[in-house]
Amino acid sequence: MRIRPGRGSRPRTRRRPAHEDAVDAFVTGVDRGRYRCWLGDRTVTAMRARELGRRGVVVGDRVRLAGDVSGLPGTLARVVRVQPRTSVLRRSADDDDPTERIIVANADQLVIVTALASPPPRPRLIDRFLVAALDAGLEPMLCLTKADLASPAELLAAYEPLGVRAIALSRPFQGQLDRLRALLAGRISVLVGHSGVGKSTLVNALLPAADRAVGEVSPVTGRGRHTSSSAVALPLPPGLDDTAGSGWIIDTPGLRSFGLGHVAADRVVSAFAEFAGAIAQCQPGCSHLSAGCALDAWTAEHGGPAAAARLDSLRRLLRSREGPDRADPDESDRGGPDE
Repeated sequence: MRIRPGRGSRPRTRRRPAHEDAVDAFVTGVDRGRYRCWLGDRTVTAMRARELGRRGVVVGDRVRLAGDVSGLPGTLARVVRVQPRTSVLRRSADDDDPTERIIVANADQLVIVTALASPPPRPRLIDRFLVAALDAGLEPMLCLTKADLASPAELLAAYEPLGVRAIALSRPFQGQLDRLRALLAGRISVLVGHSGVGKSTLVNALLPAADRAVGEVSPVTGRGRHTSSSAVALPLPPGLDDTAGSGWIIDTPGLRSFGLGHVAADRVVSAFAEFAGAIAQCQPGCSHLSAGCALDAWTAEHGGPAAAARLDSLRRLLRSREGPDRADPDESDRGGPDE
């Protein structure tokens, strides 16, 4: 009789180490399975512990680190816990693809950076960011750059009824950043926008030591070139009162599209708050796409060109969720294909 040898005397168990000596940290960057974590006075490089399984770690996560947390060159800690998230900013590859990708966790506000010229503003992409902010529970803010090239009046008027905070900046930035710093202080703010709108330039103006790579807009296509390849969190300096923890800004790569396939249709509609009264008068089950929708009568009676453009943007978003056959061939609301 052949007896199969045992695989060892150590019994299996589902118990995991308590890691009572683990320390709290904030994830500021992710690069090929390595995580840059901020401990308040130093940056520590860490890897994900096996016990986390398939759970991902993203910029903005609050984690617990075990192992070597000295931050010295060549050392490596382990991420052993990911704390519950207060908010999650997501995007999908396309509107008919429900698979979502987490961009940032635990942010407070979404700063939508839009150039007024070179490249021209894309209101439908702004609308997508507003929907994503509402879905994630983030407060949106509109930051208009290159006001020295074009007037911000029209774009500000279009979004004023929504109560979205807005600020317009012209180059050079000297003397204009104090108000922006006040809006960012004490919060975790995510900067999003189309490639070439000047996010990295704005970050460098706020934090000269950040030295974020900047690019130019192509004179042929009118589109910006990608300069940031991954999201990175940067601490804002203390304010005039020298308080600690004055806030963070998270610079994200320039986006050419922002899918909303993970957002329910009713959440998309609720992001267009100016239509709330008209939507309440629609018939039950109204898709807001067919004839007889109360939105048409309301826009004709109370709205103007700006309201008509917003209604068109809403309907483009709703159609795009039904697949490429129903989507509008004009991709300007998506910002063009990803690169």
